[in-house]
Amino acid sequence: MKIIKRLLFWAIFLTSLALLVALFLPTQYRVVRSAMITQPSDTVFEYVKLLKNQENYGVWWKADPKMQKTYSGTDGEVGFISAWKSKDAQVGTGQQKIVAIEAGKRIDLELIFKEPFESANDSYIATTPLDTLNTRVTWSINGEMPYPMNLMGLFINMEETLGQDLEKGLKNLKGLLEK
Repeated sequence: MKIIKRLLFWAIFLTSLALLVALFLPTQYRVVRSAMITQPSDTVFEYVKLLKNQENYGVWWKADPKMQKTYSGTDGEVGFISAWKSKDAQVGTGQQKIVAIEAGKRIDLELIFKEPFESANDSYIATTPLDTLNTRVTWSINGEMPYPMNLMGLFINMEETLGQDLEKGLKNLKGLLEK
């Protein structure tokens, strides 16, 4: 009985400590990566504004070639939805929707993940002309890990994990557009 009481005490203590630590951890994250592509800005923007093109450069689309994909609306226009469903837990189930477009400059997306966990994130891809032949492409994902889930931030570095994926995607995009 004494051992059970001690185990219970330590379980409660460690849980309380973890919840206390989570109070001081950030609940929001922002991951931004950029790459320079040797193509005119208009050419790059016209390519990235089409969500179906992400299948050619985004690492998540390549993670499960068997994922089910569905689309609704007109690609490259506000309201277009690209959805996916995968049995692979790394890919999960979700959708992205174009919520705003600044012609020739930026496309804003709403990312909704349904499985393996639920979350909603904002994302954007922006193109900035550096000169007539070079364009900076910036890809950003903003998200939230509400309390007490923000405790996972001690074990999962979103900046590093998502950042690597965005960097690979931008590298793939650069390779495609500079052919």
